[in-house]
Amino acid sequence: MNTAEQILLLLKTRGAQTAQALADVLHLSSMGVRRQLEAAEDKGLVAHVDRPGKVGRPVRLWQLTALGHARYPDRHAALTVELLGQVQALFGEAAIDRLIDAREAASEAAYRAAVDPAATLPQRAASLALLRDAEGYMAEAAPQADGSVLLVENHCPICAAARSCQNFCRSELDVFRRVLGPDVQVDRVEHQLAGARRCAYRIVPLAPAAA
Repeated sequence: MNTAEQILLLLKTRGAQTAQALADVLHLSSMGVRRQLEAAEDKGLVAHVDRPGKVGRPVRLWQLTALGHARYPDRHAALTVELLGQVQALFGEAAIDRLIDAREAASEAAYRAAVDPAATLPQRAASLALLRDAEGYMAEAAPQADGSVLLVENHCPICAAARSCQNFCRSELDVFRRVLGPDVQVDRVEHQLAGARRCAYRIVPLAPAAA
C-alpha cells in the first residue's frame, strides 16, 4: 500500500485528522503528508476544514469526501438492492424477514463458534471484532477506562442493503447481544444510517444480581 492509500485508509478508520497527526502515524514529514493531501484534494477524495486552535491559530482537519468514502464500496451493492426488491415484489415482506432471520442464524452460529463465552469481556469483544473485520467492516474493539468496550466498525459492506431494509441493522445488534452474553449490555451509540461516520457499539458489563 503506497503512502497516498495509507493516508486515505487512516482518514477512513480514524475520521478527520491533521496533517501532523497523520505524519506521526506514518513516520513522515508533515510537509510530505500535506502534499499528498493536497493531491488527494485535487482529485476530490479529501477536503479540509479550519477550526480555531487553542492559541488562536486555526487547526486544519482533513477528512474524506463522499468520493473518498466511495473507494471503500458496499459489496455488490446495486445487485443486492435489486435482489431484495425482487424478493419483496415476488414473495412479499415476510420473505425479506425470513431472509434476514436466516442470515441472522448463520451469523450467530459462526460467531458463537469463535467467541468463548467464558472469556473476559475485552477478549470476547476482540474476537467479535476480528470476525467482523474479516467480513469487511474494518472493525476494532477498544477497551475503555470505565471497564466497558467500544466496538467500532469503520465501514459497512452491506450499507446499501441496510438502507433498503433497516431490519438488517436491528438483526446485527440482536446477534451481538446474544453472542456477547447476558452479563453485558450492548447499545449502538453511533450509526451510519443516522448520519454518523461509522457504527459503534458500547458494551458494558452488568453488575452481578444480588443474592
